[in-house]
Amino acid sequence: MKERPFNLVAAVSLCAIVTTAQAQGTDPLGVGRRMLTEDNPGELWIDKGKQLFHEKRGPKNASLEQCDFGVGPGKLEGASAQLPRYFPDTDKVQDLESRLLTCMVELQGFKREDVVKRAISPGGSSGSDMEALALYITSRSNGMKMNVSLGHQKEYDMYKAGEYLFFRRAGQTDFACVQCHGEANKRIRLQDLIHMTSKKGVQEVVSTWPAYRGAHYVVRTMQWRLYDCFWQMRLPELKYASDTSIALTTYLHYQGNGAVIKVPGFKR
Repeated sequence: MKERPFNLVAAVSLCAIVTTAQAQGTDPLGVGRRMLTEDNPGELWIDKGKQLFHEKRGPKNASLEQCDFGVGPGKLEGASAQLPRYFPDTDKVQDLESRLLTCMVELQGFKREDVVKRAISPGGSSGSDMEALALYITSRSNGMKMNVSLGHQKEYDMYKAGEYLFFRRAGQTDFACVQCHGEANKRIRLQDLIHMTSKKGVQEVVSTWPAYRGAHYVVRTMQWRLYDCFWQMRLPELKYASDTSIALTTYLHYQGNGAVIKVPGFKR
């Protein structure tokens, strides 16, 4: 991921351009977005992900069919609905992408740094293997409800860390996630800001990623969404599959328990 140029004016004005949307009446932008979801190009990435999952690849010439996402080797139905979760074999709490990364390294023999380098694809490309795999695996839980557990101490600790990070103001602009996502009916320019301290709002988030990003012409994942938010807040670069990213995902997914998964989502 290439470093983006720093723009102090844009960073300082991030809060200033947050405006209150109309509280009454219909939302014409929302109508347009709903129309776009009817023919979601992200569906094409599901087929690509399915092929990649079953194909023998890497130095070990193996598929991912023995990868255990928490419900048994090769079993995908309902698996992403319970992620992040604690895995005894790594002694870590992992989200979908960090678990995929583990399996691609251990089962297929890929180098971790090579997978990470290619995990987030350039806009306008055909997308990365990680993006396609994440969408395919999540799609196998479509229609199921998010059901993240905090039964293990490390799961609870990761959740509390994510909660702290969501509300903590940090960086050179003294910014926090909650400043954009702590109130209803806000926008930045034409972009709705989801109210993520409400149950309904956070459920909308956790149930629709991975999603097709219209402005990029590719599928994006939750790891990318968090990375981009960190950049917008001018925080230090969020490392792919880092504990920080998994902590935030654990917090959001647990808060969104009960949401019915429907991927791919469609984002502007």
